[in-house]
Amino acid sequence: MQELGPFRVRSDGKTLFKNKFSWNYAANVLFLESPAGVGYSYSNTTSDYDKMGDRITAADNYLFLVNWLERFPEYKNRPFYISGESYAGHYVPQLAHTILHHNKKANRTIINLKGIIIGNAVINDETDERGMYDYFATHALVPDRVVSQIQKYCDFSPKAGNQSSECNAAVDAVDPNIDNINIYNIYAPLCFSTNVTARPKKASILNFDPCSDYYVYAYLNRPDVQAAIHANVTKLTHDWEPCSDIIGNWLDSPSTILPLLQEFMANGLRVWVFSGDTDGRIPVTSTKYSLDKLKLPVKTNWHPWFLMGEVGGYTEVYEGDLTFVTVRDAGHQVPSFQPARGLSLIKHFLDGTPLPNRSGVGEDTLKGA
Repeated sequence: MQELGPFRVRSDGKTLFKNKFSWNYAANVLFLESPAGVGYSYSNTTSDYDKMGDRITAADNYLFLVNWLERFPEYKNRPFYISGESYAGHYVPQLAHTILHHNKKANRTIINLKGIIIGNAVINDETDERGMYDYFATHALVPDRVVSQIQKYCDFSPKAGNQSSECNAAVDAVDPNIDNINIYNIYAPLCFSTNVTARPKKASILNFDPCSDYYVYAYLNRPDVQAAIHANVTKLTHDWEPCSDIIGNWLDSPSTILPLLQEFMANGLRVWVFSGDTDGRIPVTSTKYSLDKLKLPVKTNWHPWFLMGEVGGYTEVYEGDLTFVTVRDAGHQVPSFQPARGLSLIKHFLDGTPLPNRSGVGEDTLKGA
């Protein structure tokens, strides 16, 4: 309701307006709240919340998909793609890996997986961390000397263990400089009121409202809304909220998912990785450093792509059918800040077509654009 879905919530927390750049104009979209405990999802066994991790999340998601396709068999043979952002850089590849494993084990296509697309994604801890601090320095958020200290004294490798006091001091010096901005979009305005409004303000898909978190929270906690979407709220011990605090221990999280991307390329899956270029949390520098670890030959050199006469971002394609895309002026949640560019991105991904490399050539005619 804040990104790629068909509706956004108005500032009164009661009414909706249409998102003319919703991804369901490009495909049938299935939204999955995961792991159990997120959103309206739950477990009948509360102790499950202390046993969560990447492995059980992939297993649960796979089981859900298999059963969903049994319930709606008309979708069984359709091409299937998985998308996600942020920590879904783990969830999406691990679910794809699980699908491939079961298809091979059964020697048949249980789920017709064709590709994955992940955005501003956690891919490789070491380079994700190093790239974040480099982004801060190159975007005038922290002094170069602080980042130089981090590069000198910090070891972000998986086997590093406890950091030195010099490293900790340098990292601590970063915090005061980024505390008062939205780290998920370093140029976005902040929200200064947590309240909904008595009457809805004028809403715009193209100008993201920084307070929309609170509108969605109010809307999804309305009893009539919960009844209408068949949410089993009677078994929940907490309200719906954007981020769940019910989940306790996280048991497993590999330091890298790069081997999974290599597995997908070897199995002929389409792999796209995109990056909103104003995100400071998993910034474009992190993603570039992470993909560089794969040492893939370049198939199509770095170049701008276009939408409606403007540069939408930049892209590079590698041997093995891996495409990297930046989305200009988009934060961590790309469809929130650049909905038209986000829709163009997903359309080209699903169609398996290159993003247009010059204005007016191969550009989309987007609904509502």
